[in-house]
Amino acid sequence: MNKDIIICGVGGQGTVLASKIIAAAFSEEGHRVHSAETIGMAQRGGSVVSHVRIGEEAFSPLIPYGNADILLGFEPAEAVRNLKYLKKDGTAIVNTTATMPVTEALKESGYSADKMTEYIRDRYETVFVDADEVARQFGSNKFFNIVMLGVAAGSGRLGIDTGILEETVRRNVPAKYADINLEAFRKGFTTGNAVNHN
Repeated sequence: MNKDIIICGVGGQGTVLASKIIAAAFSEEGHRVHSAETIGMAQRGGSVVSHVRIGEEAFSPLIPYGNADILLGFEPAEAVRNLKYLKKDGTAIVNTTATMPVTEALKESGYSADKMTEYIRDRYETVFVDADEVARQFGSNKFFNIVMLGVAAGSGRLGIDTGILEETVRRNVPAKYADINLEAFRKGFTTGNAVNHN
């Protein structure tokens, strides 16, 4: 298997943890994996982009433009900003709830999440989900990134054994929150599966 995955969002959304879980799960399955992060101007609110490369064709941790099979967008504007990495026949899996990045707030550009999702939908195969709403069912936005992992897995695009992914989630979150994180993952999985079949 050769697969390139871009995960993008803003600081505080758990982008880096999500990429580490994906990389660790593919490694556990026996694949060669490279990963890297580029983090923007602020720990919270700045752009965060994680690259995960799986397979023997991955000689560098950074994905070239036009090479990603999947773009996992935690925030609509960041998804649009990173579409340059996605293949023409790639899939964008995008959270529809806006968390205005610092770069947009500084420009006062009239940022609209609806315009961002429409832009993506017109150009790529897409899976859209309001992951914030799903995460709120568990009482906290802290589970947002795990919900997004579940959506990606449930959509069928991630292509990794669900049991391995669940066990990797369990190992990478605090033990006392493992069960609720797994519940969030499974709810995301069900949501992604339902969206995929609509």
